[in-house]
Amino acid sequence: MKLLRRLHTYLGCFSTGLYQTITPNRQKGTGELGDWKARLTSVHVDQIYPTESATSYSPLLFRGLVVVMAVGLIITLVLGAVMALRFSRKKWPVWLSLVLGFGVPVLFLLLGQRH
Repeated sequence: MKLLRRLHTYLGCFSTGLYQTITPNRQKGTGELGDWKARLTSVHVDQIYPTESATSYSPLLFRGLVVVMAVGLIITLVLGAVMALRFSRKKWPVWLSLVLGFGVPVLFLLLGQRH
């Protein structure tokens, strides 16, 4: 249990949108119908769930919900980092996880640029 808790503490500093990251062929048009994965991707990308019966869409309510959820996630991540730093005997793995959680994505984005 201690190993699982420690692993959760360190890996909890990372957050990804796995499906959106590994699926490059997403729907390009707003609200295009497709299979269930394409519709869920449309929720993520366009903030709407496309249906055949809808004539138009308003993503305002869903965007508000996403903002509230994002604020909750940020608060949770900060609290998790504070708890990890406060209650871990060894602080360096927590700091390393935080630094890598920010640094590795930035490094990969920079390395992925073509000039």
